[in-house]
Amino acid sequence: MTAANKLPVNAEHKAAALPATADKISVIDEDVCLPAVVVKARALDNNIRWMQRYAASSDVSLAPHGKTTMTPAIFRRQVEAGAWGIGVGTAFQAKVAIEAGVPNVIMANQLVGKANIRLVSQLMKHSSTPIYCCIDSEANARQLSDYFASQGQKMRVLLELGVPGGRCGCRTEEEAYALAALIRQLPGLTLCGIEFYEGVIHSDDERADLAIIDAFLKRVLSVTQRLAADGAFADVDEALLTGAGTVWYDVVCQQMKRADLPTGFRYAIRPGCYITHDRGVYAQAQEALRARDPLSCDLGGDLASALELIACVQSLPEPGLAIVGFGKRDVAFDTGLPQPIALYRNGQKMPFKASSAHTENLMDQHAMLRYGEGLSLQVGDLLVFGTSHPCITFDKWKTIYLVDEGYNVLEEMETAF
Repeated sequence: MTAANKLPVNAEHKAAALPATADKISVIDEDVCLPAVVVKARALDNNIRWMQRYAASSDVSLAPHGKTTMTPAIFRRQVEAGAWGIGVGTAFQAKVAIEAGVPNVIMANQLVGKANIRLVSQLMKHSSTPIYCCIDSEANARQLSDYFASQGQKMRVLLELGVPGGRCGCRTEEEAYALAALIRQLPGLTLCGIEFYEGVIHSDDERADLAIIDAFLKRVLSVTQRLAADGAFADVDEALLTGAGTVWYDVVCQQMKRADLPTGFRYAIRPGCYITHDRGVYAQAQEALRARDPLSCDLGGDLASALELIACVQSLPEPGLAIVGFGKRDVAFDTGLPQPIALYRNGQKMPFKASSAHTENLMDQHAMLRYGEGLSLQVGDLLVFGTSHPCITFDKWKTIYLVDEGYNVLEEMETAF
């Protein structure tokens, strides 16, 4: 749309606020275009503080994976609560984190691609914020070193260890030792520690998963101990050992506590989805974690679901079927469909039992909701939905609303995908 064709209408994103009065913006009173995604402020604050307490009680630093939300306003809240840094997945995400004031940035990924490398180099020239990236191959090591050395820079790198069939990372100890030796010889790199991600180990058999994770973490610690003994991290004042997602962070913390590493190591965990938690896969993961980890119970409280989607009933075409105005373009659907948790009519909360309705299918812009005779719905009713896997929901929105318990907007939080 050209400037000449741009309409003078205040709607810059799909959930734009168009309040009837200037004193407040209420999602429930339909002052925003629906569907809309909201984050409950009380639950968000609870989750930030709970995980920070968990990390402190485990003697590890917290570097939450920011790719979950890519929301600078949330990054700032995490850092203000005590997070040592933020984890990211790409060069652009690193830029967003630095602009948000994050003190340390772990790019838990390989830095490849000429423009990506140039971007990180520019970030290093204009900011003193430490940026770390992962490395698992000789080819990548040489490419990075050649570029950063040509710029008079040294890129901080973390040697990544992985598992067969998983994502990136050296598969054997021999590969890791050889790569570490090469990195130390290259003029454009500084070996700053070890990175791993155990979250790729996940099946329906928790006992089997724990056995595989235990063996993997022991290998990680063995490699780290040998490299430390060989002086591989002598060029840095503080070496970093970092891993853990939102499913197995307790297991990683327990292993780190038992690690016999020299002083000068910082342990950092990188859970991400705890920030808004959910009513699906991460609720199940946290329940399993609390069953095996006394510390998570002793801290008091627990993680709470903070992310919700609100949409209108737009059609009741046949008995027991409601068409609701949202779809795959608006919410995660990869690990379970969003399910209704509350009903509002004309701004008032109505009686609702979660068992009375369920989402059975999603299309691009439509949700098919089946409901029983005990539930009365009307076109125009608002339904609140709980979700599973927050990452996929966040990246579908330009603006997320931070709301109070009455769904009054406290802040419009911009995302940066």
